[in-house]
Amino acid sequence: MGCEYSKLTACCSVSKSKGKSKETSSFDNEKKSETDGLIPFREYTIEQLRIATSGFAVENIVSEHGEKAPNVVYRGKLENQTQIAIKRFNRIAWPDTRQFLEEAKTVGQLRHHRLANLLGCCCEGNERLLVAEFMPNETLAKHLFHWESQPMKWAMRLRVALYLSQALEYCTSKGRALYHDLNAYRVVFDNDANPRLSCFGLMKNSRDGKSYSTNLAFTPPEYLRTGRVTAESVIYSFGTLLLDLLSGKHIPPSHALDLIRDRNIQMLMDSCLEGQLSNDEGTELVRLATRCLQYEPRERPNPKSLVTALIPLQKETQVPSHELMGIPHGSKALTLSPLGEACMRMDLTVIHEILEKLGYKDDEGAATELSFQMWTVDMQDTLNSKKKGDSSFRHKDFITSIESYTQFIDVGSMISPTIYARRSLSYLMSDMPQEALNDAVQAQVISPVWHIASYLQAASFFALRRENEAQLALKEGSILEEKRMIA
Repeated sequence: MGCEYSKLTACCSVSKSKGKSKETSSFDNEKKSETDGLIPFREYTIEQLRIATSGFAVENIVSEHGEKAPNVVYRGKLENQTQIAIKRFNRIAWPDTRQFLEEAKTVGQLRHHRLANLLGCCCEGNERLLVAEFMPNETLAKHLFHWESQPMKWAMRLRVALYLSQALEYCTSKGRALYHDLNAYRVVFDNDANPRLSCFGLMKNSRDGKSYSTNLAFTPPEYLRTGRVTAESVIYSFGTLLLDLLSGKHIPPSHALDLIRDRNIQMLMDSCLEGQLSNDEGTELVRLATRCLQYEPRERPNPKSLVTALIPLQKETQVPSHELMGIPHGSKALTLSPLGEACMRMDLTVIHEILEKLGYKDDEGAATELSFQMWTVDMQDTLNSKKKGDSSFRHKDFITSIESYTQFIDVGSMISPTIYARRSLSYLMSDMPQEALNDAVQAQVISPVWHIASYLQAASFFALRRENEAQLALKEGSILEEKRMIA
């Protein structure tokens, strides 16, 4: 980030860059077949959604799917195997049943390939839930602010800006110009790594009207005055997203505008973009962001003009999004279980919960051998080591669990893949990824077709930043788990 950026010091008032005749047919004529097969909007029962989420299991909570607490988003799967995202509101968010249903049905009428579309809702008793398309490739916030393997390329950032503006233009054309708290968590990526706007932000919160975050630095000035969201407020928020894309950080608009006025644009730009864009390209996006962030709402552009301004800026239009994002396209066909998802996200807390819930069910013959050998004093000591390890593991005292499981393993009279799996996770929790990998491999040596061993190898590889090997281990774990379910 500290690299000196290319000379991008032109004033933001410079006229639009040339090149309007640039080939853009891939965007203008893009087919909307992605939404052709969507199931119609419908009402679900709470029981159907419980089944889809395995009883709203904690391992199915999606940490970043365009929403933050207190409203939780779950990943689920319908009977026809359609993957869904389910937003579960807290009980006081929608006290009026009729209003909730009307809002949901109105948003459910929208259908567009730039939206993560709303598929249904549930309203039973105190329950208020929304059902939407599931987007498997995380949020813009993840890829822009918390990237692991590579920063987002300039061409992809331009594509995000265009696709988002197209989503807003569509919603405006359908009389749904208001979007509540537009931010980088509301932009999600589909199977093909194309960005989409979460439909959840199209729902008005009837209870408290808090449409924006408590961070006043990013709030439209008119919202601070009136407490009301307008179509122009949404454009202001779009401007803050353009700043995010330019800088790779969440920069307060006032600070960014000061840099622009002082012609310190190089201080605004993400140094990871060095060499990927020309002065004119950067200047044009800065100019567009400045227009969106005008203090007077009437001076901001409308969504249609945003689309018109962004189309000529597009680069590498024939390159698929998954290639620009560095996401293996094979992952489209890879359906991961909650454990697989947790290992991919390196969500160690969820992995711990799943392993704890599983217990020793997968240790074939282990229980029989343990009960048979309980006669001997030595074996009783060994069992005590195991019990101490299990207790420490349950209470998340991972240093003690490592010590106790090691005592159990060193005796050598009993072989347990689960013990190695638990010690592997304990090592991961203790920031010892190489030791975690060794144990995950040993678990697979003991039980070659055990999917959990492969998944833990994937988590260890991710911790070691060995991305390719991690993806292969994930795929192997998914295949083994699928075979296990069929059997």
